[in-house]
Amino acid sequence: MADQIVVIKRRKTRRIYIGKVPVGDGAPIPVQSMTKTDTRDAAATLIQIHGLAKAGCEIIRCAVPDENAASALREICAGSPLPVIADIHFNHKLAILALEAGAQGLRLNPGNLGKSEHVKTVAKEALSHKVPIRVGVNAGSLSEAWREKVHQGALTIEEAMVESALGQIRLLEDCGFDQIKVALKASDVPTTIMAYRLMAQKCDYPFHAGITEAGTPRTGIIKSSVGIGALVLEGLVDTLRVSLTADPLEEVFVGIRILQTLGLREAGPDLISCPTCGRVEINLRDLADKVEEVLAGETIPIKVAVMGCVVNGPGEAREADVGIAGGKGVGIVFRKGEIIDRVDEKELLSALVREIERYKKEIR
Repeated sequence: MADQIVVIKRRKTRRIYIGKVPVGDGAPIPVQSMTKTDTRDAAATLIQIHGLAKAGCEIIRCAVPDENAASALREICAGSPLPVIADIHFNHKLAILALEAGAQGLRLNPGNLGKSEHVKTVAKEALSHKVPIRVGVNAGSLSEAWREKVHQGALTIEEAMVESALGQIRLLEDCGFDQIKVALKASDVPTTIMAYRLMAQKCDYPFHAGITEAGTPRTGIIKSSVGIGALVLEGLVDTLRVSLTADPLEEVFVGIRILQTLGLREAGPDLISCPTCGRVEINLRDLADKVEEVLAGETIPIKVAVMGCVVNGPGEAREADVGIAGGKGVGIVFRKGEIIDRVDEKELLSALVREIERYKKEIR
């Protein structure tokens, strides 16, 4: 049976630009991450950003907790291969300093800036620099006023998130500012999905999606994949970040893989491997891990299979461009289900690498 193609109908939105990266209005969904270095250490932060760019990250966010961090942002923005978003809370002066340092996006909530004059100042400066602002609402940090309405049963948590975001948006719109993207995050997947669904009925600003505080990789990847994946399928994602208690490289890897799995990214390899069973007579888990390491630096669209059974492996992984399957002391190399070589078990990995190199030359 031919593969079924899932057609995702994207929500119609305005388009904004983070640097030169388009967001919304049908543009490809860019993957974001956030540096986990001390922003005041520009050198360390740039090293991390360059590593993330190499891994496929397209937009990076940096925390700006004080003026020293804002000052360091000038060097970071100048040396970054990715557009930099400054993450600002409460202090409007830091937002101005970040814009002057070259930040190409702001993440802040206007209502947290204090006086309306402060909001107007930031909106005016952002507009003059052609820098968009992300309005973000997290379920866990709603104001006491909104929480009380939820507690009284006047609103659901999702409705409170949406109304809070709309209030923040109005503060910017009142200043003539409309270069906005919106984030409505919770650590709970159903709450996050419902909030975005509700917000989609209220505005046409692009959405930044993610599951906040998703946790460690073991649980966070599951929550993020389910939540973000569902939102992508519903056409409610214009840019995304996977938030994990882990190296940001892991966030980028998962974000890209979510998009690849849904057919929205073609670049990069796709590794498939069998779950193992009583027929397996090799250390398949170790072999699959090594193959994943080999593919980590690849960008070509290739499907690679690592199977544990020489009997069923080639047939079950027939769609793989290149694959290997192990047996007792011996293994096979195959392409599109056809066996092309038999090698000693110890030579399986090197044989696979050689075949991948041959495949790369063929498609160039």
